[in-house]
Amino acid sequence: MSLDALIERMAVYTAPERLEMVKNAYAFAREKHEGQKRASGEPYFLHCFAVATILASLNADPDMVAAGLLHDTVEDTGVTLEDLATRFNPSVATLVDAVTKLGKLNFTSKEERQAENFRRMFLAMAKDIRVIVVKLCDRLHNMRTLGHLPESKQRDIAKETIEIFAPLAHRLGIGRIKWELEDESLRYLNPAAYKQVAEFVAEKRDEREKIIADIIARLQEELTELNVPSEISGRPKHFYSIYQKMVQQQKEFHELYDVTAIRVKVESEKECYEVLGVVHSQWRPIPGRFKDYIAMPKPNLYRSLHTAVIGPTGRPVEVQIRTHEMHRLAEYGIAAHWLYKEGRGRQSSADLQLSWLRQLLEWQNDLKDAQEYLDTVKVDLFADEVFVFTPRGDVFDLPVGATPVDFAYRIHTDVGHRCVGAKINGRIVPLNTHLHNGDIIEVMTSKIKQPKLDWVNFVATSQSKNRIRQWFKKERRDDNIRRGKELLEAEMGRAPLDLLLKSEKMVEMAQKLRQPNVEDLLAAIGYGEVTPNQVISRLTAEQNLHAVKLPPEKMTGASLATKSTHGLLVGGESGLLVNFSKCCSALPGEPIIGLVTRGRGVSVHQVDCANLASIEPERLVTVTWGNIEREHSYPVELEISCIDRMGLLKDILGKLSDAKVNIRAANVSTHKDRTATILLVVDITDLDHLKRIQGMITRISDVLSVSRLQHTVKKEVDGDVPN
Repeated sequence: MSLDALIERMAVYTAPERLEMVKNAYAFAREKHEGQKRASGEPYFLHCFAVATILASLNADPDMVAAGLLHDTVEDTGVTLEDLATRFNPSVATLVDAVTKLGKLNFTSKEERQAENFRRMFLAMAKDIRVIVVKLCDRLHNMRTLGHLPESKQRDIAKETIEIFAPLAHRLGIGRIKWELEDESLRYLNPAAYKQVAEFVAEKRDEREKIIADIIARLQEELTELNVPSEISGRPKHFYSIYQKMVQQQKEFHELYDVTAIRVKVESEKECYEVLGVVHSQWRPIPGRFKDYIAMPKPNLYRSLHTAVIGPTGRPVEVQIRTHEMHRLAEYGIAAHWLYKEGRGRQSSADLQLSWLRQLLEWQNDLKDAQEYLDTVKVDLFADEVFVFTPRGDVFDLPVGATPVDFAYRIHTDVGHRCVGAKINGRIVPLNTHLHNGDIIEVMTSKIKQPKLDWVNFVATSQSKNRIRQWFKKERRDDNIRRGKELLEAEMGRAPLDLLLKSEKMVEMAQKLRQPNVEDLLAAIGYGEVTPNQVISRLTAEQNLHAVKLPPEKMTGASLATKSTHGLLVGGESGLLVNFSKCCSALPGEPIIGLVTRGRGVSVHQVDCANLASIEPERLVTVTWGNIEREHSYPVELEISCIDRMGLLKDILGKLSDAKVNIRAANVSTHKDRTATILLVVDITDLDHLKRIQGMITRISDVLSVSRLQHTVKKEVDGDVPN
């Protein structure tokens, strides 16, 4: 398609003055991508133009088409978003920004980068649905031209497409994009299966087409007699759909009957049901295969009647009946609602009542970790669905395997927390009962919130699991805040200085100890992540109780005798005898200080080690990290609070093994409330390594928290802090 053809296509639904911006975007993008090539050797701009063309085929508004032309300029040509906002408009700049990858941020892994990219895209999509449509068109053209990339890259992109983009197209109801994305993904993920299905479909095409033609002719004759104008067609199902049936039903292709569907399009909803009556009168319907998506639309707004009948050859035939408007919605999905019409504007995503879009924003508040967010989206949004009702007739969609507890949490978090029982179709059932299509669910609640920890073992949605865990964390948090405050007040009563607990100072102290606020600091003290002495020692240091550098003449001969193997600088000097205190296990990257011992050189501690609170200041010496030997590791004790479930320790140890972390010891203790505590001693190279490991463990299902243990040692030996 040429620029003239693109403009001609858009002129059907766009005012002439709005088309000038598209022409300008075309010229601008072509200029900026001049000289750039794709892996195929083609000019890069052809990809941008192809994306714009696909968007125009969906009747996308001029801002979207312009964004399609410009979507790679910021990432690949040095153009800024400010340039786009000024030259075109802020809407175009926002769309381009939303589909641009996070190329300038640092991530510890490819997976983390990918997860954060998707998180950003989902959130932008929830605010403006046009974002994902531009991204889908971009991905569709990339899949069409994937053959020029290395095989490993092809598989990575195809896997990402089948897991994220095809389900998104399905959720948005854009069938024409969904089907092609699925078929292209199958081509690269399982080339043998794709080839096999393609050959099977081609093999008996003539025979199938004759059967379908006979059915269409007979049905057309009946509808003409009833004076029902209609359009009837037969189409083979898409390759991926056929492949799925073969896998799920464990059948060979020749054992599948409904690989071709007949589609009937009429003018009105009433005529849809009239056609259904004709179909069932001419051919025997198959029990259990009728689905009324007109009365009960899918969450992506899809509406149609589906039935299956025994055809003239004795084999099942699927029939879909819908109005022309319903068909347009099935093909274009969300696009059918935001079609740009001059003077009317676009409907907002809120008007479309797509509840899953609101869930994307809710999960943003609940799930701070990008990988956990992506995993939740995959599980809760892209799973197969069941459709259930409230007693008032409201429809909710849930993943297959969902329970009344999932239903309760889908209604509202408070309903979930207060749930004590449920009725399905008027009958009281256990809370772990699986829901089925058409069930009417009534949730029985109590006045008090009292979820059960064992619910996480049977609920199906990540939303439910996260809300249950958060409730228990919060309940414990309140207890921990109270306990932390008591511990801190008790310890401050014994402190050598008269310290006043001022909010400004405590806010600063919380931030220094890597806690978001004072309440989180008190909670951390309550469950042992931070000791009261860590807070007091820092407050004390701020009141001029500073660590001092030990003069060289006071260093004993013994302390100078042996060189450090850790690259530490003591008082600015290297090669001195040092050892690491076991009470706080300092790691490279943490602020440290040295304690001059009697005959054992310098003992290295964290600056805020609780055991230094009562040490004479003149015995402390400045110690800094020098050139650290990267292969050296340090033992660190981790305390993992988790839900007691079978296989969790194996999952944790497996993750650590995959990350090549040496495990020195592991111990598990269980509690009456179905929680458990796991103590691990692992080898860590530095502070960043520790943070990565803690984050990795935290993302494992059913892990509640991961904290580093430090030990307060009361007893002193010969005036020294024990090691």
